[in-house]
Amino acid sequence: MEYLLKGVLIGLLFGLPVGAVGVLTVQRTFGRGVKAGLLTGLGSSVADCFYACVGVFGLTMISDALLRYQVIITILGGGLILWMGIRLLLRKDETVGQKTENIRFAKMFVSSFAVGITNPAAILTFLFAFSYFGISGDADFFSGTLLVVGVFLGTYFWWGSLTAVTNIIKKKTARFSFRYMNRIFGSILCLFGVVVLIRLVL
Repeated sequence: MEYLLKGVLIGLLFGLPVGAVGVLTVQRTFGRGVKAGLLTGLGSSVADCFYACVGVFGLTMISDALLRYQVIITILGGGLILWMGIRLLLRKDETVGQKTENIRFAKMFVSSFAVGITNPAAILTFLFAFSYFGISGDADFFSGTLLVVGVFLGTYFWWGSLTAVTNIIKKKTARFSFRYMNRIFGSILCLFGVVVLIRLVL
């Protein structure tokens, strides 16, 4: 139980900084509703769980490979964020059928997972957090699993809370233009993407 609670706390701390996934969660909740926001957060939480598994179970072969190709993976991540931002800037609101909507929901999960997984530096962040909370990298399977489950619960609680707050704000907003909102969030995503790529150069 101690590992579960530590995992929840680490997940909450890890999820608090609102990055590209946070912007996507807010934008999609405004545009497509609560389900879209929750699916977006779910993709990020699953990516965080992957990195938590790598850190807590000491999967050095995976972590070494990810860190070795960190620059390439980060470029892909920054490019993906920039591409999604540009798409939002150019998007016009449209009505879609149920089948198309289901495919779009699946893409929301995959895209947020892709943004989360293209951040190899997350391994180092988790290792630092584990060290700070006195968690070794060779924990037994049961303890490690509890920790990963806790990380998932912590991060997903954050994304669920962000979605809920966004939905409340949406309901209290009398009128807003989807195109205007897409331009705002698209610009923010483009900024995030450019910052990621500039940091690599610097």
